[in-house]
Amino acid sequence: MYGQYTKELGDYVKGRQQNIPAPAIHGSTNEEFSKYGGKISSTLEVVWRHSFAKLSEDWVFLTLLGLVMAVLSFAMDYGIDFTNEGRIWLFKDMTFNQYLQYIAWVLLPVSLITFAAGFVHLVAPQSIGSGIPEMKTILRGVALKEFLTLRTLIAKVVGVTATLGSGLPLGKEGPFVHIASITATLLTKVITSFKGIYENESRNTEMLAAACAVGVASCFGAPIGGVLFSIEVTTVYFAVRNYWRGFFSAVCSATVFRLLAVWFNKAETVKAFFPTHFTMEYPFDPQELTVFALLGVVCGIIGAGYVWAHRQYVLFMRQSKRMNSFLQKK
Repeated sequence: MYGQYTKELGDYVKGRQQNIPAPAIHGSTNEEFSKYGGKISSTLEVVWRHSFAKLSEDWVFLTLLGLVMAVLSFAMDYGIDFTNEGRIWLFKDMTFNQYLQYIAWVLLPVSLITFAAGFVHLVAPQSIGSGIPEMKTILRGVALKEFLTLRTLIAKVVGVTATLGSGLPLGKEGPFVHIASITATLLTKVITSFKGIYENESRNTEMLAAACAVGVASCFGAPIGGVLFSIEVTTVYFAVRNYWRGFFSAVCSATVFRLLAVWFNKAETVKAFFPTHFTMEYPFDPQELTVFALLGVVCGIIGAGYVWAHRQYVLFMRQSKRMNSFLQKK
């Protein structure tokens, strides 16, 4: 009897086990995990796309802009030095005839100036001048036609190189602000991953403000001066977030610009761009401190007086009806 009940009980348990459905705990857990995991990954992707991706994109863009401007500035300096040395070589090589020396000394600069003026006029007249007033206009939201194009960049680079190579007492600080802005615009158009900067008007303005700082830094190797120049010249209201962007890109440009001079044997090591030669024992006399202080006071008074006089002049021109009617006569 006991064996019969035991056998039937075993068969009963086996049957019940076969009829009981398998637990769905693991399956539902996997489905819920995959569901929530998909939501989390999509959320992280959106956050990355709209925050960190743009942030990293900006820093990569600023680094590339600094590198390109450093190479371009060094190449232009090389061309300027080459033309200046060629002028001196022609002058020294014609010592046998004084008239030929005069012709060689005058002919090369005049030829370079004529070439620069003609090239700029034919290729891109928009590249005439320093470009700073136009950049201030663009940063205020005004669109200037063909001012930030490749043709303007080529005309600007060739014109500045030929003009400075002629020996004229000019600088490349202003033109390089324009060149850096053109380079920044072209990078946003050419490289696909940077097109979002060009399409977004606010980000495009921020990158142009940083490019102005890079233009100064790539000329003199002065990143802090470049940022201060960008704040002073470009815009009336300078966003705080643009400080670090301009400084970072300016540091990249200034560092590479100074290192290129060392790598190509133009300098033995990285040193001051305009070194001084003061004596270490007596750099100045104590009596000179009074003169320095007096000079600062006088210059401050003259500067404040000029600002006051200019303000009074502007107010007078606005309020004087006779002067306005006189100036508006045709």
